[in-house]
Amino acid sequence: MSKIYDLVIIGSGPAGLSAAVYAQRACLDTLIIEKTGMSGGQILTTTEVDNYPGMPGIGGFDLGMKMREHVDNLGGLFQTGEVMEITDHKDIKEIRLDDGNVIQTRTIIIATGASHRKLGIPGETEFTGAGVSYCATCDGAFFRNRTTAVIGGGDVAVEDAIFLARLCQKVYVIHRRDSFRAAKVLSEKLLALENVEVLWNTTPVSITGSTNVESLNIHHKDTGEDQSIAVDGVFIAVGMEPNTDIYKSLVTTDKTGYIVADETCRTNVPGIFAAGDIRTKQLRQVVSAASDGANAVYSVQRYLEENL
Repeated sequence: MSKIYDLVIIGSGPAGLSAAVYAQRACLDTLIIEKTGMSGGQILTTTEVDNYPGMPGIGGFDLGMKMREHVDNLGGLFQTGEVMEITDHKDIKEIRLDDGNVIQTRTIIIATGASHRKLGIPGETEFTGAGVSYCATCDGAFFRNRTTAVIGGGDVAVEDAIFLARLCQKVYVIHRRDSFRAAKVLSEKLLALENVEVLWNTTPVSITGSTNVESLNIHHKDTGEDQSIAVDGVFIAVGMEPNTDIYKSLVTTDKTGYIVADETCRTNVPGIFAAGDIRTKQLRQVVSAASDGANAVYSVQRYLEENL
């Protein structure tokens, strides 16, 4: 007879690792599945994390490793593999991995996060963490009194530009249309800032530099001309994509693909929970992901107490 875990955590970013800490302390028989064999999630690509309480200026890789070390010290069990399918048999859930193995568990926490939508232009990947960022509130402080560019025209892009304008000497906003999609009140606030220059009807072509970002090359759609702008940082805000493709037939998701769950992390399927960037929420940061991990395990405990 195959082993049945109390809990399987899918994903080993801050939400998954936080959940693992709380699960170990709750003495739940737990397995953590990670796709790449490297814990930490998105923070591994962040040069410095300056807003995680008690650890100002810590490197993203170092923070991820500290979280993993915490779980290891508590005896957490990890397995590398990609989840291909989950079958809900009510009391027991079956997880099929890419190697064909099937894992049985009473509860699941899905913590596979979301990925920043990429531009797909030369230099984007090479300079990620060296001037290219997808989070102004995370990395903006490193560009104080410098020149940056924000790419996008929605609420997040405009909010990022407003935030950066408080810190930076100059902020360019690169937008492919002739008006923002952001809320009018945000757009008006941004356009009133003296150190912000909006380049309408422009698209990014490439990001260049030596060891760090030095320039952003853009294309003007109206004139057909190309232009190179000297910048120290490029903030890309063209949306997020939750990693929920295989879960959409299992749990309820919203119109943008995020799993519908509140701060209890409960989904519409009993025994299945969602934590971190993958669920519907207002703020997606390391600290809120860690909070989700704790909440999710508390909900798991309540579920097991009521159903065992």
